Amino acid sequence: MPLLFVKMHGAGNDYVYVDATRQALPEDLPELARRISDRHYGVGGDGLICVLPPEPGVAGVGADVRMRMWNNDGSEGEMCGNGIRCVAKLAWDDGISRANPMRIQTGRGVLSLELEVGPDGKVFSATVDMGEPILELDRIGVVVDRDAVASQLPPARPIRQVGEHRYMIATSRGQREATFVSMGNPHAVIYVDDLASVDLGSEGPEIEKLQIFPRRMNVHFVQVVSPAEVNVLHWERGTGRTLACGTGACAVCVAGVLTGRTGREILAHVPGGELRLRWDADTRHVFKTGEAVEVFRGIWNG
Repeated sequence: MPLLFVKMHGAGNDYVYVDATRQALPEDLPELARRISDRHYGVGGDGLICVLPPEPGVAGVGADVRMRMWNNDGSEGEMCGNGIRCVAKLAWDDGISRANPMRIQTGRGVLSLELEVGPDGKVFSATVDMGEPILELDRIGVVVDRDAVASQLPPARPIRQVGEHRYMIATSRGQREATFVSMGNPHAVIYVDDLASVDLGSEGPEIEKLQIFPRRMNVHFVQVVSPAEVNVLHWERGTGRTLACGTGACAVCVAGVLTGRTGREILAHVPGGELRLRWDADTRHVFKTGEAVEVFRGIWNG
């Protein structure tokens, strides 16, 4: 059946957006996500995001709209930090909701966004209250030997704790030190001296699918420029290399504070642009600011 869609991106993290408040969706949404986000035979994107009415019940109390997102391999994700800004833009620009702040129901819960509206009456940027990070390894989805503290890993131990919030993981390329953070979805933050030394296409998928991550893992390589500035490369589970990852950038901000590498406010340079992050010391919530851009609209007949 014909389906109206909007192609949008936040810092280059692009998705196909469908307003499901005014039109019916096909039954097989994972298959739709795979087909419509194919960059050769479909519209192209990192996945599919649907804007829906909020669900009734406790989780949806006070929400203005609801978002669901699928990666381009058809797997459903809990949350997309760049995608949620575009959901707010679509909801505002198309009159689905004119709430500001806007509350959006996600797999992480209901998140609040402060919208920046331009002279044309359309949203061009938003600040998302991403909530409090999750740091407990069992809640993140990491299987680890908590008692191991040595810096060297024998072959039988794929992960070993080497300090507070620091773990060594074994890969085919050697050992990598990682810090784990969840923003409703799991992230491994790995600091390197030079991003040019990272073979993202090889290391990303390997780390994503390590057995110690039973639900798979988003992977981020970070080069510190200063205590207030970082460069980041992203590998997202179910999608692969992306130009930006909003929840991943939040995880990078938290990991920098936990390991003493950066401060509570940073500018993250990602391949698709820039994101501003702040981990508030009082509320312990992470706030993320970035653009929301509409690229084009169309009708999917696939």
